[in-house]
Amino acid sequence: MPIATLRISCGFALALIASILVSACGGGGYGGGTGGSAGGSIGSSAPGSPTGITVASGNGTLTVSFTPPGNSGSSAIIDYTVSCTGGGVTRTATGSSSPLTVTNLANGTSYACAVTARNSVGSSAASNTVTGTPVNNTVAACSLADRQNFVVAQLNEWYLYPETLPTNINIANYSSVDALISAMTATARAQNKDRNFTYITSASEEDAFFNSGATAGFGIRLGYDSVAQRVFILEAFEGAPALTANIDRGDELTAIGTSSTNLRLVSDIFAAEGAQGISNALGPSTVGTTRVLRIVRGTTPREVTIAKADYSIEPVSSRYGGRIIEDAGKRYGYINLRTFISTADNRLREEIQKFREAGITEIMIDFRYNGGGLVSTGNLMGDLLGGNRQTSEVFSQLTFRSSKSANDSIKRFAPQTQSASPIKLAFITTGSSASASELVVNGFIPFFNDKLALIGSNTFGKPVGQIARDNAACDDRLRVVAFTTRNSANSDAYFNGLAEAVKASCRANDDFTRPLGTASEASTRQALDWLQGKACTAIPVTSAEAATASGVGPATMVSDQVTLDIEPMPLPEQPTPAQREIPGLF
Repeated sequence: MPIATLRISCGFALALIASILVSACGGGGYGGGTGGSAGGSIGSSAPGSPTGITVASGNGTLTVSFTPPGNSGSSAIIDYTVSCTGGGVTRTATGSSSPLTVTNLANGTSYACAVTARNSVGSSAASNTVTGTPVNNTVAACSLADRQNFVVAQLNEWYLYPETLPTNINIANYSSVDALISAMTATARAQNKDRNFTYITSASEEDAFFNSGATAGFGIRLGYDSVAQRVFILEAFEGAPALTANIDRGDELTAIGTSSTNLRLVSDIFAAEGAQGISNALGPSTVGTTRVLRIVRGTTPREVTIAKADYSIEPVSSRYGGRIIEDAGKRYGYINLRTFISTADNRLREEIQKFREAGITEIMIDFRYNGGGLVSTGNLMGDLLGGNRQTSEVFSQLTFRSSKSANDSIKRFAPQTQSASPIKLAFITTGSSASASELVVNGFIPFFNDKLALIGSNTFGKPVGQIARDNAACDDRLRVVAFTTRNSANSDAYFNGLAEAVKASCRANDDFTRPLGTASEASTRQALDWLQGKACTAIPVTSAEAATASGVGPATMVSDQVTLDIEPMPLPEQPTPAQREIPGLF
């Protein structure tokens, strides 16, 4: 299998404690609406329609290729959307280039697919329609033994810690691929090197997520406190069912059922099944899965019937993802990046160019819930925040095991036309900030010294990344821990989080009773205070796991004198690629 098939990522695999402020006032959302789309002006125009549409069938998928329109309209094309309709349903995929893969389709059903292009003015007319039928022709080649033998071969060839792998393993002793992977990585896990970072997933579903943010669910990020037995909405995603139903950040989830007559209290589920019971009660990530949720905003409860649906996650929120915040007579840049996927690239360019044009040199990067993603997007972020760096300077390095050293790479700064030149950087982080998020922070440490700070709490601690090894016949993608991520000082020593690597840090609460990206929210407020030179209490230099055990995290007293330590909801038994990358997603 050629190395060109490898797709490198630094994704989050296991969520840990992020201590978060809860207030009795609740309802810290944004009014339940999505951000407005850009309006046209005199002389503005949408792009023309894509052409040359072709469709390739896969197992439950259709991959649609197209040629960009000759006329992009009055501004650059932002993205493309493929819509495939058949069997009474429409599925979509959005991304920045051809091809795009539409997933969750029924094998044997004919779908009519068309493509639109979008710029800042709006979307084009749909292209001509081409039909395709998903089909599974690969079942015979996908026995459990075939899949397990593939895993054994790939781990033996690529695993970053080959000395920890068993010398002999009998695949017949394991009833699933997951069980086999767990056994083979057990030693590295015990050594805190591979905390479930190596796993098997669907190649087509992961491509859809990384290319366009495509996933299915309610579109909410949940956090819980197991002692208080409470669950809160930390974030709601635009274009998804929850936000449409006016469920947003700061709301509390108090009961779950399949109908209003069988609602179970969250506290009862915790008592009987623990946090995993909440994940199970919310049901599989299948389009059409319906639940009745009791939501409390402030002191007002309501019951909401909501069905899971296809949607695409905006990596930079249209509501609060990029802002210029004025405070104490000065302007500061703020970016909240949810995940490192391809569709983040253009949005990061757009927002950071605004900082450049406004002459902003002090910037806050909010990674508090960002579990990682594509290394390429992390490296682009380095370029966009490295306008004052030289092309000879190293931002990041990927280092493989010695037998694979030919794949080692060095990423040097390549400032872009949109790049800003910050003199101070404040990174807002929690125990959910992992992998590619940490790669970005680590890459800037040698250049900023005490002009770079962590704000909030310690990061997860994942200085390693995975490659993708595909068993195409089975739609299997094995994510193998295969490299370490280092900065220009050759440092990758942050398995215990970045608090021990930075020279400046400030403890702060994640105040989810207030909207993200506002000066009144506790972590953003602390970032502004640090940028303004005010004193603060440093983040303890300890791992997230140690913080959990010792109570070191940023505890917060609420009005009823209850301290809540919130962590992302655990992964369901069969997590989607999006759930692996975005802690607490449902």
